Amino acid sequence: MTPDPGPGPAPGPHPETAPGTCPDVSVVVPVYNTMPYLTRCLSSLLEQTIGQRRMEVVVVDDGSTDGSAEEIERFAALHPGLFTTLRQPNSGGPAAPCNRGLELAGGRYVFFLGADDHLSPEALERMVTMADTCRSDVLLCKMVPIGERTVPTGVFSRSAPAIRLVGDGLPWALSNTKLFRRSLIEEHGIRYDETMPAFSDQPFVLEACVRAARISVLADKPHYFAVRRADSSNITYQAPPPVRLRCAERLFEATCRFLAPGPLRDAFHKRHFHVELFQLFGADFPTLPEEAQLAVCTGAARLISTHGDGILERLDPRRRRTLELAWRGDVAALCAEIAADAERTPPPLTGVGRSALGRSALMRWLMSPVPAGRPPRGGGPQPIS
Repeated sequence: MTPDPGPGPAPGPHPETAPGTCPDVSVVVPVYNTMPYLTRCLSSLLEQTIGQRRMEVVVVDDGSTDGSAEEIERFAALHPGLFTTLRQPNSGGPAAPCNRGLELAGGRYVFFLGADDHLSPEALERMVTMADTCRSDVLLCKMVPIGERTVPTGVFSRSAPAIRLVGDGLPWALSNTKLFRRSLIEEHGIRYDETMPAFSDQPFVLEACVRAARISVLADKPHYFAVRRADSSNITYQAPPPVRLRCAERLFEATCRFLAPGPLRDAFHKRHFHVELFQLFGADFPTLPEEAQLAVCTGAARLISTHGDGILERLDPRRRRTLELAWRGDVAALCAEIAADAERTPPPLTGVGRSALGRSALMRWLMSPVPAGRPPRGGGPQPIS
């Protein structure tokens, strides 16, 4: 395993990817209450130029209550040879339906498609062709945002047969909306952490990229359209700060597990500080109960103290000031800082998130012990207690 493969010439097709023995690609679509966006998502798969004989669609409904289950059944009835469907009780996040989808997938490659999002007609055909040509283990296709969704840009500056873990923008593009060689995923038993209601795709993607021999980018035109729902009910936007804190802790644990101390690990930690830690202190933070505010600050301070050396000072002044206030536990100053920052406008909230955590449940979940059994971080910081 080479942790930081550099760009190189594109080799020919790999013997393991010889077409004709199984579907070229399995598209896994985890679904939870995504109507009416789900219709456009599934329709975009019917439009794929790769053809239905070369693909399969695995749709896992995670206990939807808004008509999504009925819409899935309608598509499956119209196209029984294309769609494989599974319905399960709500799990509280996308990790479990993604894992169930992986268990059902039989393609040479697997692609995860958000049920809010959709693909261009050529997307799957062009991705599979490039992955076969370049022997890619992981392939990114160019994303564009719809509805004020944020997507990475640097990694999509150009198409490339091979990119590095760090230096080409990959740390900022850790969503699972990528093409993965399924044999790589199964060889290493890579799965989503089902204890993470949010961000569970990031450890999955990080491990796949670290283990990949070649990561490629298809960026000549947009192929993935990432949608932010009008009510901002995507799980990432709905999860409250205490939940996001515990999930952020798992992100740092993952980088320490898969990357040795040094520049590679630091680059991913900088990204986590810039995004997940800073976003703990959005416009919804002052609305939390006082004990939850203190607990979030304490948890953030623990991460800053453990991983912030050499990272915190490299952040922009706005983020650095926020995290320094959290590190000091100055909740009053932190709330004043948030109130004075017009850019921290909260999304319209329809609840506390997919798992419907109320105040008492939030505090129990936040204060509960971190599950045991994680591998030690040989040579790195000690595990977070």
